[in-house]
Amino acid sequence: MRIPMGLKYGLVLVAFNGGATWSGAEQRHESFDHEPEWDGLNNRSKAFDPRMIEQNFGYEAENRFGTDPGAIGGTITPAGKPAYYAKPVPQSDFDTPLSASGSLVVEKGAGNTLLGFFNADTVNEWRTPNSLVFRINGRGDFYHVHFEYATAKWRAGAGVIGRYDAAADRVYPLEIPSEGVHAWSLTYDPSGNDGGGAIVATFEDQRADSNLSEGHKADGAVFNRFGLLNVVKSADSPGKLWIGNVTINGEPLDLSKDPQWEGAGNRITYETVDIRPRFDFGFSPTQHAKGKGAGELGGLFFRGDCRYPTSLAYYGERIGPLTLKGKLRAAGKMVLLRAVSDSTTLFGFFNSEHSVQVNPSQNHQTPSDFLGLSIEGPSSEGFYVYPRYRVHGGDDGYGRDHDLPRVYPDGTPHDWTFEYDPDSANGAGEITLTLGTRSTTLPLSSGHKDIGATFDRFGFVTTWIDGNGQVVYVDDLEYTCKQ
Repeated sequence: MRIPMGLKYGLVLVAFNGGATWSGAEQRHESFDHEPEWDGLNNRSKAFDPRMIEQNFGYEAENRFGTDPGAIGGTITPAGKPAYYAKPVPQSDFDTPLSASGSLVVEKGAGNTLLGFFNADTVNEWRTPNSLVFRINGRGDFYHVHFEYATAKWRAGAGVIGRYDAAADRVYPLEIPSEGVHAWSLTYDPSGNDGGGAIVATFEDQRADSNLSEGHKADGAVFNRFGLLNVVKSADSPGKLWIGNVTINGEPLDLSKDPQWEGAGNRITYETVDIRPRFDFGFSPTQHAKGKGAGELGGLFFRGDCRYPTSLAYYGERIGPLTLKGKLRAAGKMVLLRAVSDSTTLFGFFNSEHSVQVNPSQNHQTPSDFLGLSIEGPSSEGFYVYPRYRVHGGDDGYGRDHDLPRVYPDGTPHDWTFEYDPDSANGAGEITLTLGTRSTTLPLSSGHKDIGATFDRFGFVTTWIDGNGQVVYVDDLEYTCKQ
């Protein structure tokens, strides 16, 4: 049993069997000043070989549009590293009218590329903060055209060029044949939507209107570039496309000569291991979470997939076994460095067998026998930290109320605590999560405590439904190890 060090003042702590107690539950402390040698499964995954990323786009003199020579584009690959070729534009925001138009050629094949206004200083993930863009998604012989925005606080909205199906009451993406020349335009009106901001996207004869969601304009955004940007998430198949006949904020672009736009990572080939879901987390000698000393726990996470044994992972300390009949507590520091849309990190108490059980079910995102915190969207709200649990083989619970603690992937460290009291909520059991000065509670549903769960690990564990990645670190942990 580890001897606790650096226990927080203000708690009533009593030494017991090499540890300390909190409300009768024995606690451990881990500062990660050395490799803790916790138990791991697929956390340093080798299931996917490294991949080569090719970025080769920018200006070229070839006539691709049947008018004046000159185009901007080439091979653009979705990857964990940003790559762009863009024109510096006067700094603008959600109070500034914006417009762009031009022609587009997309080769047959894959690809996922952004075209529009963004901020070169904040590109870190998808959805990219401070952006207002088209997203060109290659689908083989055709492609889809989406449009999306993200505020300075990572809250996003999106739409699609498509056709409305009245019977289904939904818009289906238009399947646009590859290799033809198509006209497009993107306009933002800050006075539209009764001053809330409105977007108009057109593609040939198709028009789509969308408003900024309530409160998003107040988040703010800063745009300082217009151009092409890869979707920044993880390695994926490249695509080829070009734009021409471009007008930006009413100013036509002369492509008969090199416009000398700014390029970053747009002419490069490199090897990457940022491949979904090639997990890479565990002990790290770094200090991103700003703990008391060097060393912490974390790294690159992807959502898991319970259908495949190599797509489930964890890294956790051996504890317990613990149950929902006793009190549980954890605390520490946390930092979110990167968070892609449709991503989740789970941290807390789990079961080394049940929580990573391979099964065909995609009914639950939360693994069986889990009690802890979740870092997640939805994209329209950026990223929250909230309590979450699932009992053994049964239902789960999410603490998604209207006033959750927010977290931004900006490198800011946060103190947090997580407490479970089986006697709260009229005996149903209740979780209280605090991030900084913000707290939220989640009562267990009726009967869930009796169904129960068994926890024999504490740490990181993957979800059961797959998705994108986050980079998270924690440090200076205290956690229940015995009830």
